[in-house]
This record gives sequence, structure tokens and C-alpha cells, in this order.
Amino acid sequence: MEIINFIFFYLIIFVLVKIKNPMKITEVTNTITKQQFHKVPRLIYKNDPNWICQVEGMVEDIFNPAKNKTFKNGKAIRWILTDEKGNLIGRIAAFVNGNIAYTYEQPTGGCGFFECTDNQEAANLLFKTAAEWNRKNGMEAMDGPINFGENYVNWGLLVDGFMPQGYGMPYNPTYYEKLFRNFGFEVYFEQYSYHLDYTVPFPERFWKIAEWIAKKPQYNFRHINFKGN
Repeated sequence: MEIINFIFFYLIIFVLVKIKNPMKITEVTNTITKQQFHKVPRLIYKNDPNWICQVEGMVEDIFNPAKNKTFKNGKAIRWILTDEKGNLIGRIAAFVNGNIAYTYEQPTGGCGFFECTDNQEAANLLFKTAAEWNRKNGMEAMDGPINFGENYVNWGLLVDGFMPQGYGMPYNPTYYEKLFRNFGFEVYFEQYSYHLDYTVPFPERFWKIAEWIAKKPQYNFRHINFKGN
């Protein structure tokens, strides 16, 4: 099974116009807003059997300067979005990774951890908030959805292959691509991941290759010992 993910690119050239909006965007700064940040995807995917919830502690580590070395030369921020009745309808984070931001044609920040109801106006407010924060921090473009740090997790937008994903691979509703494109994001690059059905026996040649490699003296295979002794 072939899975296709997109990384989108947005050039920050829009003119900001302040419009009265019944929606409220709030920076995540305390225990309550952190809990709300994690509650958003539970609301978005509550009826989706394919969704696998992220480990909240691992997500929190990404936004913890004591745990994430990217903060040594970077910064990150995140927000939640509520409607006029106070209901959670979205979230997003924005980042500037100083290790890579200035390696592009234009200084490029990022956004990630995006979740939103199927509401273009709500998505636009989230994207604009992230883009404006990036602009204030000297960025001229914004990639997303990406991670603040390592790129083997929380990276990309799923556009084909909507099924339970492997560890670290993105999963999102089908309408997210529409929200990104309608805002003005363009595809920066495509990435592919693959699933192997282990209930189907491997071809005989696989076992022969594995046996041949296992006999090589330079390789050593051991079981993981989680007890550390």
C-alpha cells in the first residue's frame, strides 16, 4: 500500500486586515490551554476508526525547551481556536528553526500540529496567525505541516492512503488538503511511505537473503532489553 504525503509551502505576502470575528484564538500558556490543545484532535477524529491518538507526553516534549534541543537556536508557539460559543474547533503551532530557516531562498519558518473542523474561515484564521507570527520573527515563507525538530514524525499532510498509519506517519481528514490549498499553500515536495501486509508470507528469496546477512560476522542481532541489564 502506497501512502502519499505533501509538504506545503506558503509565501508570506498577504496584507493583514483586522475584521471582527466571533472566533477566538488563544495562545497555549498554561495547564488548561495545554489540555485543550490535546483535546482538539479527540473532537476532530471522534468518529474516525483509522485515527491513532498521539502520546500527549511526546507532543509536550516537543514544546519543552528542556527536552527539545531545537530551542537552542529556535522558538515555537501554539494556539487553540474556539467558536462564538466557546467550543474548540482548531489548533496550530508555529516555529522558527534557526538551524535551517536561512538555508532557503527566503527565510522560512514553519507551522504544524494543525487540526481544524471543516471550516475554511477557521482554518484561515489559524494559518494567518501562524504566518503573522513567522513574519514578525523575520520569516518570509512558511512550510507546513512540519515538526519543530526531527523530520521523521509529525511531518506532512496525508492526501492518499487514508488508513491506520505507521508510527510517526501523518494522518488527517481528507478535507485538510482543501483547507491548505484554499488558503494559498502550494506543494513543496511529496513524500511516500509504504505499508507491508505481514499476514502475506514473504517470498522465499527474502528468507535466503536474511539468512545470508545473518551469517556475516560484521553483523550482530540481539533482542532489546528494556530492563537495561
